[in-house]
Amino acid sequence: MGALSIQPVSRSATYSANRDWLASLHGTDQTETITLDLSKFTANTHYFASTDPDQPYSRVVSGIPVGKITASGLFAPWNPAASDGTQILAGLVFAEALFAPGVTKVPAALLWHGVVKASKVPGGIDTTKVTWSPTGAQIRFV
Repeated sequence: MGALSIQPVSRSATYSANRDWLASLHGTDQTETITLDLSKFTANTHYFASTDPDQPYSRVVSGIPVGKITASGLFAPWNPAASDGTQILAGLVFAEALFAPGVTKVPAALLWHGVVKASKVPGGIDTTKVTWSPTGAQIRFV
């Protein structure tokens, strides 16, 4: 019987968050931790599923505007036409949030205070539909 030879193989991948939507560092040191309800997000718009067999983690896009669902306390894409709480802009997902297959709740960082380039928000944002709320975001759009 021959000798067993084990040769470790290492692989790494680097992903960088696209934060072109961020107009200033103001507020980036005061993000809040939130939980996203992934069932409310749309694949290939709000998040991208991994196609790399060596890196199974999918990612929620940085810059997605979100609101807080009143009934669950979880966060979902901002929808000014809704009546479930997501009609109030809570802020934007600050950094890409990685999640494993089958996960429905994803922790993320919320930028609730700062300056944002409206034209660069992933999926777009109609700033005329953002209404001020004492419980909502304090975002200035430029």
